[in-house]
Amino acid sequence: MYDFAIVGGGIVGLSTALALGKRYPQAHILVLEKESNWAFHQTGNNSGVIHSGIYYKPGSFKAKFCRDGSRSMVEFCQEHEIDHEICGKVIVATDEQELPRLENLYNRGLENGLTVQKISPEEVKEIEPHVRCVGGIRVFSTGIVNYKQVCLKYAELIQKQGGDLRLNTKVLTISASGKNQVIETNNGNFETKFVINCAGLHSDRIAKLGGVEPKAKIVPFRGEYYELTPEKRYLVKTLIYPVPNPDFPFLGVHFTKMIDGTVHAGPNAVLSLKREGYKKTDFDLKDFAEVMTYPGFWKLAAKHADEGIQEIIRSFSKAAFVRSLQKLIPEIQAKDLVPTHAGVRAQALMDDGKLVDDFLIISGQNSIHVCNAPSPAATSSLEIGKAIASQIPHQSHLETVVIA
Repeated sequence: MYDFAIVGGGIVGLSTALALGKRYPQAHILVLEKESNWAFHQTGNNSGVIHSGIYYKPGSFKAKFCRDGSRSMVEFCQEHEIDHEICGKVIVATDEQELPRLENLYNRGLENGLTVQKISPEEVKEIEPHVRCVGGIRVFSTGIVNYKQVCLKYAELIQKQGGDLRLNTKVLTISASGKNQVIETNNGNFETKFVINCAGLHSDRIAKLGGVEPKAKIVPFRGEYYELTPEKRYLVKTLIYPVPNPDFPFLGVHFTKMIDGTVHAGPNAVLSLKREGYKKTDFDLKDFAEVMTYPGFWKLAAKHADEGIQEIIRSFSKAAFVRSLQKLIPEIQAKDLVPTHAGVRAQALMDDGKLVDDFLIISGQNSIHVCNAPSPAATSSLEIGKAIASQIPHQSHLETVVIA
């Protein structure tokens, strides 16, 4: 018998288990992960950025959790000696038409309580000598880290708290048993008083297994990256981002210095034909059919047809991908780039075709379901975990401590 069972061993599931262990030291906590390693999917394939929170609507969960999370993540890395760097980033306008959007983004950064600075093209070149632009913003609090290392530390601390961590354990069904719930898996059944769904790419399906209708469907978007060859890494000193289209949920292809010294370029954003489809050839009939028969997808596709076509072109044409990068650094050439890993973003989409643009956390009967937690969830993970732990109805049989 467990007090809490968490489905999903990504960074949100593990941070939630860690927060619950701090809040309820006497609790019996279980984490179930179907893969053989922690942080196998979204967490392990992201760009490793400690985001500042500049992009997100003031007052939203993303804005608050990301701003606070960037601080708590850095503090966590410092405490546990995890490699990280607060290198900052620049967001640049590459033509005059983008300047109003750059100004709006600067104001949003101020609204979100961030230290941001408008900088001239000459000042951008002092930070990133190879960038061509007509204006920029410097964001000081952005950093880089390896989130797999963070997750391994989370898991280590959960075990020290007495938590039960189960890899290679896939959830098959969830059913009621009196006041409790029974989770059937490929490695036996587990009874728990409370279920927390942090299943990422499968969070909507796990919610339905638990009797909750999330009113949104996960649509997988694959993000493909290139890596700069070692002799060209000097072209990028920190992180370089374009001004994003505020109507499109992705940030555009950009340059990211990684904590291991490599430099990644990307990602694009194309519909994946499989929820865990990291290759262009990956295909799953069930996953594909769910998207194709979902009215919300076709409404989204109609609204963003032009952007969607450009993303597909970038996926199949290295030349097109390179042209997008050359808007930021003109001297980049195709020979300077080699393909590297891809990631798949679990993006929740509503029936009306609107993308869920904030974290979506739904309460059920003795359960909580995290049904939308794409970027910046890794940055925000400690704050999300604490927020979930605080939402759980008071467990009178457990000793409660306050988390500062």
